[in-house]
Amino acid sequence: MIKDRRGLFLDFFLLFLGFSLLTRLTLLVMAWPDLDGGPWTLIKIFSSGLVYDAAAFSYAGAALALYLLAAPEKLYAHRWHRPAVYVLFFIAAFLLAFNLAAEYYFFFEFGVRYNFIAVDYLVYTNEVVGNIRESYNLPVVLPLVAALAAGTLWLFRRRLAARFAEPLSFRRRLAWALPALALPVLCFFFLDGRFAQVSKNEFANEVAMNGLYAFGSAFINNELPYDKFYATNDLAASFKTLRADLAQPGVKFRDDGLDIARSVKARGPLKKLNVVVIAGESLSAEYLEAFGAVKGAGTLPNLDALAGKSLFFKRYYAAGTRTVRGLEAMTLSIPPLPGTSIIKRPDNAGFFSWGSVMKDLGYVNKFIYGGYGYFDNMNAFYSGNGFGIVDRANFSGDEVSFANVWGVCDGDLLSKTLKEADADAASGKPFFYMVMTTSNHRPFTYPDGKIDIPSSSMSRTGALKYADYAIGEFLAAASKKPWFKDTIFVLTADHCANSAGKTEIPVQNYHIPLLIYSPAHVKSAVVETLSAQADLAPTVLGLMNVPYESRFFGRDMLDGKPEGRAFLSTFQKVGLLKDGRLAVLGPKKYMKTYKWDEPGRTITEVPDDKALEDEAVSFYQGANYVYKNRLDRLK
Repeated sequence: MIKDRRGLFLDFFLLFLGFSLLTRLTLLVMAWPDLDGGPWTLIKIFSSGLVYDAAAFSYAGAALALYLLAAPEKLYAHRWHRPAVYVLFFIAAFLLAFNLAAEYYFFFEFGVRYNFIAVDYLVYTNEVVGNIRESYNLPVVLPLVAALAAGTLWLFRRRLAARFAEPLSFRRRLAWALPALALPVLCFFFLDGRFAQVSKNEFANEVAMNGLYAFGSAFINNELPYDKFYATNDLAASFKTLRADLAQPGVKFRDDGLDIARSVKARGPLKKLNVVVIAGESLSAEYLEAFGAVKGAGTLPNLDALAGKSLFFKRYYAAGTRTVRGLEAMTLSIPPLPGTSIIKRPDNAGFFSWGSVMKDLGYVNKFIYGGYGYFDNMNAFYSGNGFGIVDRANFSGDEVSFANVWGVCDGDLLSKTLKEADADAASGKPFFYMVMTTSNHRPFTYPDGKIDIPSSSMSRTGALKYADYAIGEFLAAASKKPWFKDTIFVLTADHCANSAGKTEIPVQNYHIPLLIYSPAHVKSAVVETLSAQADLAPTVLGLMNVPYESRFFGRDMLDGKPEGRAFLSTFQKVGLLKDGRLAVLGPKKYMKTYKWDEPGRTITEVPDDKALEDEAVSFYQGANYVYKNRLDRLK
């Protein structure tokens, strides 16, 4: 046994590897039903995992190595140093055990290791800590974590005690410490996430990764320069492809240059109707019986009944897996650029947007949210783009019957929306609202007595049923208002409830509902055109016969084209779905094509479809060019 300070470094390394292995085994058990590939995949998972575990430790290990190198023998051998090391070891074990629990819950919720979601949540400690406190049984979890840490310390007690038995000269310390100090530098420059791609099964790749390494990678790569990391084509050719896709009856492009600016001619007389967009938190299509689903049978009776009375879009897809991605796509009508949402980026004001078109028409624009809109930078984005803000801070005490860490319940939010509509209608101006709900979000709590599932169940089924109840009550109350007849209600989602899948972009986990309801102005019908959140603004504007100058990347879904397309994204990968095929673009100029079987909800890899991949490049390269050159800004 090593009886000097080098052994202490080894003990902390073994501690880290042990908890990393335990975490990987835990996630492997969770992912087991969705894994495939047999023993060889398991070998690659654990081999690759060992590399990432060592890389993750190397950063903290470098700090430990530097201390053990610099600490003089008198300090190292001091009688108070040993108990201090024991305390440090216990703290490290506690944090690693807590990380095990955190990774378990994160994987349970999202089906992945830490990613950009975890990075984003780190900024908003109040909401995140509150969500953890309300959603998980901390009085049980924390004692278990402490007990596991204490048990680990007890197992290592004799090894730790032996590390103080012999001195070590500075020269020998230096020879050992230099490689430990060099390793994180080598990992930073030469190791990326590709070594974790051990399978075509994304669950296997996630298990192979180390969560803390993944967190650091997501933190560093918060915004990815498109031209540097992603496939590109001749820019003029890309814009030519873009204009061909966006061409519609009544559309005239300004020129043939590197832009998509165009005028959109109205189909008839202008209808200055109020517009209320309700984006339901995590409202997946799979929960509606109207889609033939059984998962949420009977859970959403109001929305299911409304589907038959609305313009019902059956093949409508979310842009991403976060609320800000959905709001970005609906408000700006732009494909999701790699990295973080534009809503969270600096200099995000003054865009050409759905709001700017409505403002030019004399509308009162408002973003209405039940929580505090500083979360995810939503207030700053909307206030900088022509919207008034109504959030948790604007609710008086008598307007709140129930709230959790994410905000007031959907019933209170929609009651507030009714009050805002009454006031704006009384002023004589039409109104345009973007309303973002929160009740269908963990911890899934809501006021009791409204539905037959108690809030204490903390179940998504209960939260969905309550959210549907609140929408039903809102529409019933709105129908008695004088402004109801001349209002378009848009009922949709920000994203799906589940985002994980076996493939890079699991298309089935982007399918969301879209219902456009206005009995006096919109005939009920089923629309089978493939469409995306970026298409919402031009479609509603088309229904209102609005003539306008457009820079939208979306198009009117009712333009008569038989087949549409949809934009999908994770954090680093983006895709174009069209004609039953999905082209995926990723860092390192990565491109791949899949076949999407919509009826069977399955996706399989196929040989590259060059035409589809080039079209995908045209959209994302073109959107990046417009964004980076500020061509999407108001003049």
